[in-house]
Amino acid sequence: MKTSIIILTFNQLNYTKLCIDSIRKYTDKDTYEIIVVDNHSTDGTVQWLKEQEDIQAIFNEENLGFPKGCNQGIEIAKGDNILLLNNDVIVTPNWLTNLNKCLYSSNDIGAVGAISNYASNYQTIKANYKTNEDMIEFAERNNVSNKDAWEERLRLIGFCMLIKKVVIEKVGLLDERFSPGNFEDDDYSFRMKKAGYRLMLCKDVFIHHFGSVSFNKNRGEFNNLLSLNKKKFEEKWGLSNSYYFNIQIDLINLMDHFKFEKINVLEIGCGCGGTLLQIKNIYKNANLYGIELNEKAAEISNTFANVKCINIENDDLEYEEEYFDYIIFGNELKHLNAPLDVLNTIRKYLKKDGKILATFPNIMHYIIIRNLIYGNWKHDTQTSIKFFTLDEIHNMLKNANFKIERITGNTKQPTEDDKKFIDSLNNITEKDMTNQYQFQRYFVRAKNTEIFTDTNNGSRNIKFLLRRIENDILVEESLKSLIEMIHDAKLNLNTAIELIDTNIIRKEKVLNQLALYLSKKNMYEYANILSSKAYEIKSANIETQNPLKNIEGDN
Repeated sequence: MKTSIIILTFNQLNYTKLCIDSIRKYTDKDTYEIIVVDNHSTDGTVQWLKEQEDIQAIFNEENLGFPKGCNQGIEIAKGDNILLLNNDVIVTPNWLTNLNKCLYSSNDIGAVGAISNYASNYQTIKANYKTNEDMIEFAERNNVSNKDAWEERLRLIGFCMLIKKVVIEKVGLLDERFSPGNFEDDDYSFRMKKAGYRLMLCKDVFIHHFGSVSFNKNRGEFNNLLSLNKKKFEEKWGLSNSYYFNIQIDLINLMDHFKFEKINVLEIGCGCGGTLLQIKNIYKNANLYGIELNEKAAEISNTFANVKCINIENDDLEYEEEYFDYIIFGNELKHLNAPLDVLNTIRKYLKKDGKILATFPNIMHYIIIRNLIYGNWKHDTQTSIKFFTLDEIHNMLKNANFKIERITGNTKQPTEDDKKFIDSLNNITEKDMTNQYQFQRYFVRAKNTEIFTDTNNGSRNIKFLLRRIENDILVEESLKSLIEMIHDAKLNLNTAIELIDTNIIRKEKVLNQLALYLSKKNMYEYANILSSKAYEIKSANIETQNPLKNIEGDN
C-alpha cells in the first residue's frame, strides 16, 4: 500500500526542506511518493525541487492557490491514499503508520488527521518542547498506536489529512471556489460526511506545525480572505461555521456518569452535532438524540445521531417520558422566547435523577456594561435574544423545579484598565461582584428536584433497604430488592453511591456488599467502581480517624 504525499509550496524554502527531510527520515521507504506542486516560487524553491530525485514536481506559472494545487497533485497521484500536507510541518516517528492503522480500521472511515502544537478545531495539545530534539522525544512518547486515542470528528483541518483514494473518487476533488485557501478542508469534510464516511482524529499522531507561514506576512489580507471564504462556505452549505460547528467542552466536562455506562443524551439546538459526537467519543455506550431547526445542520448531525428538525417551542415532542440522563442546551436558551416554559416542558423527559446542562450568556459581563455606558452596545438578535444574570439563572431553574449542582464560567484575562473598571463597578455596588462581571458565559449543571418523589415513596424505601443491609438484616433479600428498586427508578450508579454516602454510617461495608452482589451477577464494571469507592473511604478513615475509635459509632 502506497501513500501519495501532496505538498504545496510558495516560497518558504527553509520550511519545505525541514518538512521533506522529516518525511524521508521518519517514513518507511517504498510506502510513499512525494508530489510537490509549486505555485510560482521565486526564492530558489524551484531549483531545489528540480535537484531532488525522489520528488515529482509540478511547476505553475502563477499562484493557483491551495485547492487547485492539491487537485493537480491528486490527478497524478498513484497511491492508494492521498495525504494533504502543509509544507510548514515536521513529521515524526510512526506518524504515517499510525494514521494508516486508523484509516483502515473500518471501511466507513474516509479520512484521518493528526494533532499538533498549532491547529484549530480542537486539534491542538499542550507541548512545551524548545528544540527539535525535544519535539521528537515528545512525539515518540505520544505516537504509540492506540485505538482509544482515536476520536470521530465533524471535520479535519487540512494541514495533515490522509484520505482513501476511493473516497476521493466518490466525492470528487477539492472545491476550487475556496482558492487561494481556507474553508476548503471544512467543505471537503462535510462532503465526506454526506457520502457516509466517518472522519477520525488520531491523537496518537503528533506532528509539529509552524502555522500559517504563507499568510503571516500580510495578516490583513489573510483576515479578508478568511471572511470572504467563510461567506462562500455559508452560501454553499447554509451554515455558519462558528455557530453550528461548536463543541461544548465546558458542558461535557460537567457530565458525571462513569464512561462505560449506557446513557441517553438529548441536545436542544445541536447544530451539526459536534458536542454530541464528542460525548460519543467519551461515553461509548451513549445514545445520541438532537433537536435542530436548521435542516442543513440536522442533515449532518443525523449521520450519527437521531436528530429531529423541529421547533422546541411550538412542536410536540415524541420522546418517552423519564428517558434522558442529560438534556443539553448548548446555545439554545438564549434564542428562546420563553426559556422557562421550555424547561418546564422538557423536564418530564428526564429520568428521576436526570440533569440539564446549559450555557447562559452573562448580561453583566464588564464589556457589555462598558459598551452600554458609552452607547456602543448593539443587541444582535441573530446572535441572541436573551441574556441572563446569575440571580435570574437561579430563579428560572428553581421555578422549573431544577436545582443547580454546579456552575462554572469562562473569561478572558482582563487588562489593567479592565480591572480598574471592574473595581469601579464594585465600588458602585459596595460589594465584590468581580466574578459576575468577568464571566462571559455561565455553564450550569442542574438536577431534577423531583428525584425520589414518586408515589411509592422511593426515597424512604431505598433508605430503608440500605439500613437493613448496614445492620445485617436479610442482606441477600435486601440487596436484590435494592438493585431492582434502583433499576426501576432509573437511577445511575453515581446517584446510588450518593445515597449511600448521605444515609449510611458504615459506607465501606455497604459498598463492598453491593459490589460482591453485583459480581455474582457478572456486573463486574459496576462492582469494581463500588469496591474502589469503598477502598477510598477505608483509606480516608485510616488517615483521618483515631485508630482506637469505634468506627461503628452509635450502632
